[in-house]
Amino acid sequence: MDTRDLPPPPPFKKLIGPSFIILGLGLGSGEIILWPYLTSNFGLGLVWAIVIGITMQFFINMEVERYALIYGESIFVGFARWLRLLPFWFILSTFLGFGWPGIGLAGATLLGHAASVPSVKLTSVVLFLAIGLILSLGRQLYTTVETLQKYLILLGTPLIFLLTLYLSRGADWAALGAGLLGQGHGFFLLPSQISISIFLGALAFSGAGGNLNLAQSFYIRDKGYGMGRFAAKITSIFRSPQTASVPIRLSGVTFSPTSANLSRFRRWWRLTNLEHFLVFWVLGLLTMLMLALLAYTTTFGHPGNPSGINFVLTESAVIGQKTFTFITPLFLVVTGLMLAATQLTVLDSTSRIITENFLLARGTDIAPVSRIYYLVLWIQIAFGLAVILAGFTQPRQLITLSAVINAFSMFVYTALILYLNNRRLPSPLRPSTTRNVILAATFLFLGALCFLTLLNS
Repeated sequence: MDTRDLPPPPPFKKLIGPSFIILGLGLGSGEIILWPYLTSNFGLGLVWAIVIGITMQFFINMEVERYALIYGESIFVGFARWLRLLPFWFILSTFLGFGWPGIGLAGATLLGHAASVPSVKLTSVVLFLAIGLILSLGRQLYTTVETLQKYLILLGTPLIFLLTLYLSRGADWAALGAGLLGQGHGFFLLPSQISISIFLGALAFSGAGGNLNLAQSFYIRDKGYGMGRFAAKITSIFRSPQTASVPIRLSGVTFSPTSANLSRFRRWWRLTNLEHFLVFWVLGLLTMLMLALLAYTTTFGHPGNPSGINFVLTESAVIGQKTFTFITPLFLVVTGLMLAATQLTVLDSTSRIITENFLLARGTDIAPVSRIYYLVLWIQIAFGLAVILAGFTQPRQLITLSAVINAFSMFVYTALILYLNNRRLPSPLRPSTTRNVILAATFLFLGALCFLTLLNS
């Protein structure tokens, strides 16, 4: 690899961004759909797993960031250098895990109810076409995705916090505190009647989940973290057709482990850990707990409590009854837009993953990545619309299927990251013993849950 000096990190406020994208990937899957569904049916005794899930993903994401900081390339390039067959696995597991349009379908369902549109299929078609156009028309892809997620999260989460604070009572907060310690209504840690596959899926989606955690390497590279400063970016084939046709090199550049470069890396490492901790872990955990508490306060023990996405509709109706009638459609619009933004970011991340691994599988290092990316993007959109138009209109089932597949994927790549960062990085830049122990425990924990899921299937 070519070598250059590691650039010094900018001020902290200029680093904020990539963690909003990875947080937005989790907001629509775990936070709004699966965890509120579980707490509305089983209570708050499960929220301990939210803390476990998002903490595991924090450490996974930071090891992904470590690699990209050092080499200025995605972690998939590192995997492909090690094992040539891994790109095929990542293409397959990404498509199987996220090709199903459950998140976008859920967003379309909520937005359709808010606007009194009777056809979920019609709303879904409009939503997926709008997503494709937004991703295709932005001048620089990373900037489009980061800006959208940042504003939606900063506008949507305050409404959720205020509603939760207004509607919850002391007993609800006490139940939340007990749930963080694993104590539920008549059970400890897990209720006997819960489906292990649904629990595993919710745990996997306590954050981005699945291969989307690995996509963090794309976003910190495109933000210009570390050696990503020297990497080219995907540009729009519509707004910048000539630039989009320019070949992009997949492999990055690195730095020699001199004392000056190691000192700069330590500063990068402190700042990137702080950015990801505050945005992803703190803001993500608070949002997930507030949404779980809101679902518990409004729908737990509700007569005839529905399943699937209908519980969100029930939740919004109860919120409107306890506050003001206009809050019902407002809540549906906010959560629907957050789900739509998650689907947009999922399509961006999966298109990046599939594009890069397709080129790596062919042994290609330099290619017109932008053109291939947009081809993959619109193929995925067409597939998602075909699934919806074929009659698969129950979002929770599709999201649960996606989550279970991604939990298995996380189990596999946690071991791959452990090996890559402990054997392929220069010795002074490798993970600490503490981080290795945490990742090894994550691998064993996910493996045990995957085994139980297979045993009970």
